[in-house]
Amino acid sequence: MRTFAKGLTGLLGFFLLWEIAVQAGVLPDYWVPPASEVATTFVTLLGQQEFLLAVIATLLAWLISLGVAIAVGVPAGLLLGSVPALQSASRALIEFLRPIPAVALVPLVMVTIGSGPDAKITLAVYAAVWPILFNTIYAFGEIDPVLLDSARASGANRRQSLTWVALPHAAPFIFTGVRVAASIALIAVISVEYIAASEIGLGRYILEGGMNNGHLDQVMAGTVLAGLAGWAINSALVGSGRKLFRWADTEERAAR
Repeated sequence: MRTFAKGLTGLLGFFLLWEIAVQAGVLPDYWVPPASEVATTFVTLLGQQEFLLAVIATLLAWLISLGVAIAVGVPAGLLLGSVPALQSASRALIEFLRPIPAVALVPLVMVTIGSGPDAKITLAVYAAVWPILFNTIYAFGEIDPVLLDSARASGANRRQSLTWVALPHAAPFIFTGVRVAASIALIAVISVEYIAASEIGLGRYILEGGMNNGHLDQVMAGTVLAGLAGWAINSALVGSGRKLFRWADTEERAAR
């Protein structure tokens, strides 16, 4: 709660500086509406069904994308991390695919599967799977070989060694990857909704606000909501991670 309060204070300070900058003329109000106007629009939008449905569509796509990314990234990372030969053989392919931004694949995905929910979920999974995959692989590289040797000497087979020794060690690192992937997935979903002009979603709502007589207050309200959602998700995951893994400190050591 203390960390949450500090974060909230920082956000309120940012909005206060935003308001002061616009009222003082540092930022022209025809470019950036004042924070007070955006806040009023934000509260009004929360009572509109169309806006709420757009937000729900975005969050649902984000949740599905993150779940699929975890389901793909963790087993793949466990496999590659436990089989060095397979990791070496796949390294070139992974390093080729990883730098490609998800938004660069929008035209290809639109041609193949259209611009519906499947498109944004597919691209969000593609963007979010990498931190989970690499953190899982990294976790296996950090396991002390003595621990695995001790497990084998105690009669544990390969599966038991992975379950009893490797996974508990890797869990904090994997969770850090999930936390990073959660933000990336949200960015990818909203970006694809905006670029691909999805049928519904927060990104589509922001796009329409910018095109519909330049309603910048609606654009900024949607943007602020996206930022608040990202902050809330990250804060919740950080708090959960501290409770689940009090004995581990992976914030500085985990691969990003």
